[in-house]
Amino acid sequence: MQHLTPRRTGGLAQAFGAYFIWCLFPLYFAALHAVSPFEVVAWRLLFTLPFCLVMVAVLRQGAQLRAALGNRRLLGALALSGLLIGTNWLVYVIAVMEGHVLAASLGYYINPLVNVLAGTIFLRERLSRLQWIAVALAAIGVAMLAWGAFDTLWISLGLAFSFAGYGLVRKLAPVESLPGLTVETLVLLVPALGLLGWQATSTAGLAMGESLATSLLLACAGVVTGIPLLLFAGAARKLDFSVLGFIQFVTPTGVFLMGLFVFGEPLRPVQIFCFLFIWTAIAVFCWDLLSRRRKPA
Repeated sequence: MQHLTPRRTGGLAQAFGAYFIWCLFPLYFAALHAVSPFEVVAWRLLFTLPFCLVMVAVLRQGAQLRAALGNRRLLGALALSGLLIGTNWLVYVIAVMEGHVLAASLGYYINPLVNVLAGTIFLRERLSRLQWIAVALAAIGVAMLAWGAFDTLWISLGLAFSFAGYGLVRKLAPVESLPGLTVETLVLLVPALGLLGWQATSTAGLAMGESLATSLLLACAGVVTGIPLLLFAGAARKLDFSVLGFIQFVTPTGVFLMGLFVFGEPLRPVQIFCFLFIWTAIAVFCWDLLSRRRKPA
């Protein structure tokens, strides 16, 4: 594991920024509980595209965007990452709007472990002995949560593996965060339009336009989606994948606490023990990172 250079420190700031914003997502999507999850995801995709195009123009990254669109291999990678993040969004929105907030948080508890595994297998990243101890402690805590949640485990596993796959592809794809996200939303444009068409012909119809509050929430989904994804993609290019994944425990902890105190989901004794293991693991992992900050691996 490499020591933290200034570039990597900047990556940590971006990662924590993205994870903190994602902690607040259950509040946002709970406000859209009366809207079909498919329509929410569709508008989220459609309004992310103009946000990205405006940012490309403001930051003058049109050349990078054109280069990405002209590179077949890169375009294929971004099409894959776009499908992965689109799947992740759909499962997450369905989970939150169906009242499975804790199942969603479990998915993002599993995700860091999948990231560490992917980093060691595909990227040949090496963890120190203390970091492996932290991974083992976290795995015990996550296993405690998963044991009593088999009925919604598909939600958790779907979220964990789709987001881990997304992060891995974005780390390997040689493209900056903004042009990459723009291409991903372009790839998902046709599926988004298909979802809206299907929803418009259903008995419920489209919620957009029914009220000002709902319309504004749906329209702002692009900005709310784009900002943390830009931060995450930037962090993925700078940080070791294992580090990026492990500190992601910030998000599910925030989501879990929100499910507990805001959405009123019951707290089970096993969850308390789970937290003890996971936060001990985070403390061990962070201690090792800080102790190595001025030392080469």
